[in-house]
Parts: sequence; C-alpha cells; structure tokens
Amino acid sequence: MNQNIEQMTLKKITWRIVPFVMIVYFIGFFDRINIGFAALTMNQELGFSDSVFGLGAGLFFLGYFITDVPSNIILQKVGPRIWLARILITWAIITACMIHVETVRGFYILRFLLGVAEAGSFSGIILYLSTWFPIKRRAQVIAFFMAAAPISAMLGSPLAGAILSTNGALGLKGWQLMFLLCTIAAGLMGIFTFFYVNDRPEKNRWLTEKETKWLIDTLASEKQKNTGTVKTSIWKGLTDIRVLTLAIVYFGTSAGLYSLNIWSPQFIKSFGLSTMQIGFANAIPSALAAISMILWAKHSDKTKERTWHVVGACLFACIGFFLAGSAHALPLAIVALIMANIGISSCKPPLWSIPSLFLSGPAAAAGLAAINSIGNLGGFAGPALIGWLKESTGNFSTALYCVAGMLVVSALLTLLIEFRRRQQESKAALIPNKIK
Repeated sequence: MNQNIEQMTLKKITWRIVPFVMIVYFIGFFDRINIGFAALTMNQELGFSDSVFGLGAGLFFLGYFITDVPSNIILQKVGPRIWLARILITWAIITACMIHVETVRGFYILRFLLGVAEAGSFSGIILYLSTWFPIKRRAQVIAFFMAAAPISAMLGSPLAGAILSTNGALGLKGWQLMFLLCTIAAGLMGIFTFFYVNDRPEKNRWLTEKETKWLIDTLASEKQKNTGTVKTSIWKGLTDIRVLTLAIVYFGTSAGLYSLNIWSPQFIKSFGLSTMQIGFANAIPSALAAISMILWAKHSDKTKERTWHVVGACLFACIGFFLAGSAHALPLAIVALIMANIGISSCKPPLWSIPSLFLSGPAAAAGLAAINSIGNLGGFAGPALIGWLKESTGNFSTALYCVAGMLVVSALLTLLIEFRRRQQESKAALIPNKIK
C-alpha cells in the first residue's frame, strides 16, 4: 500500500513541478546565451570588439554573484511563488531594454542588471525541488530540470539563426527581435508562476491527504537521518568548507558551460558557415548533451554515487575543450564540442545532489545560493577570458586550453571533498568504540 502511495505521489509531483521548472530554466538559459547569437550581427553593427563583447557577456554573472545569496534568502522567507514570479518579470523588463542598446557603456550596464534580475532563479529552483522530492529521486529530477539548458541551446540555436536572418520585422533588426521574443516569454511565464506554484507540500491542493502525509513524513524522516546536516543558520551555510569547495568546483564547470554557449556560435563561424548553418551545427552537441545528462543522472541515482560521476564528466569535458583548441577542421570541431557539452551537462545533476546531503533550512538557502553565485563567476571568467585571449592571439586555442585546465581543478577538488567526507565518517565510527 505504501509503495503504491509513493509511486503515485512521486508521479504527480513530477508531472506537476518538473515541466514547469524546465520551462523556466529553458527561458532563463536562452536569455543568458542569446547574446552569443546576437553577437554574430550586433557586434559589427554596434562596433563591439571581441574583448568588449566577452566582458559584457560575462558581466551578467558578476551581477548574479552579488545578489544571488540575498535573493535566495528572500525566496526562502517569502516562498518561491512570489519571488520566482518577481524574478521572471524583472528580467523581462531588462531584456526589453537590451533592444535599445547602442553604446558599450549601455551594453555593460544592462548585462550587469540582467544578472541582478535573474539572481536566485537557479538556486531558488534547486531549493524548491529539495522541498518536494525525496533524496533518492533528486538527481534525476535535477537532471530533467537542468536538461532544459542543452534543450534550450538545441532548439534555440536554429531559432536564433532564423531570427537573425530576418531584418526589418516590426521595424527591428534580427538581434533586436530576438530580445523582444525573450521579453515576451519571460513576462508571460512570470504571471503564470504567480498563479501556479505552491510554496510547500503542506499548501498543495492537488495531492490527496494520504499522499501529502506520505510526502511530508518522508522528507521529515530524511532530515532526521542526516545528522551531519548544517541547518542552524545562514552564516554556517555560507562558511561551511564543503560549500566553498563545491563553489570552486562549480566555478570550473560554469566557465566551461558559458564559454561554450556564448562563444560556440563564433567558434563555429570561424570555419566559414552561414548564420543558419551555425544555428543547426550548434544544436547537435546540445541535443546529445540533453540525452546524456539524464542517463548519467539516472545511473548516479541507481548506484547512489556522486563523486565519480562528477569527476568522470569533468574530465570528459576537459578532453573535449582540448580537442576543440586543436581542431583545424569542422568535423573534429563538432566532435570536440559534443564531448565538451556532454561532459559539462552531465556533471551538474550529481554535483547539485551533493549539497542537500549536508545542508537544510536557512543554511541550505544560503549554501545553495553561495555555491551558485560563486560558481557562476566562472560564467564571468570564462567568456571574458576567451574574448581577451582571442583578441590577443587571434584564435580560440589558448582560451580553450585554459578552460580545460579549470575543469581538471574541478575534478580534483571533487575528489578532495569525498576524501574529507570519508575521513569524517571514519572518525565518527571510532567514537562509539572509544566510549566502550
């Protein structure tokens, strides 16, 4: 009987919540990377150099870093319904302003403000999912949620290519029209969020009384079993050494993710493809990454192993970036981008399953936001570094090798976290023996 209730409850909350968070992340991720496609025509029209574009693209993540922790703390207090709706509507307004950007200063300011507006969206949804899904299902759920990123790149790439090829519609240039469509999508989703989201299981009206009780009891039981969780205060969540180490791990993976998605259109363009061809070529790695991410997360949940799933994926992406830096022909470049995309996407669900094993309550809100905000500085460093090095060297090779190096560091730090965890478990196991 309990098993039937469990299956039915998980099925209901999965269909209720997962499609919603995927759509939010789909819109948000495309809103972050559309600048990479806009640059194919916008840079020349506005006179932006590679270094100007790289810095401007990365400034999004600086604004995100500064405001992500306070945003997630507010979300934890007021609930995801109001706060996620606010985030979506605010970033719709800033994206609308991007339509009218004309100067370097305006470009820098708006990209920074867009990061401020979107802060808390990703870590807030991770926190939201942790209040609805038991631990044993969390990596798969996070995988489906995060699969929206490669799906967004997969579907958005040919769409962006098509939009950029149409100039004059509604009196706008192609890149301006793309920003307009993103504005409409985010605004409508913000309104929908306000009426659709339930903050906590206790507030839902779509599960039966027995299903709600099973879910609440299961989540409460998991919290009690995790005796090593940090759950007392915001400060402890921010200063836990595991949080800070995971933030650096995430820094390397974010540098890889956003270097790919912001610069890959121009990297592919260097092989002589048209705008439409770039859109379709850029969709291939993302499509394979979405499939691989879900299968890898499912395997991680099945084996209940996180560390090597993160390490293996990071190293696979590292090889992809190294090959991309060495590629002189389009087929090898596409293979390299496929490897990099698969590795970067696949490492993230098991990585995001690690913090909830030792964080809960206010510490979880602050800790998850800290990992996301500090880690997302990689989204600033990666694109800015590529822009500067490409302008300095005339090609992408050195920059891609640097990103590969960051992923090696991420892999090594993940192993260090696991080593420390085993040390602590060994010490804890010795305490009863000493008492005896």
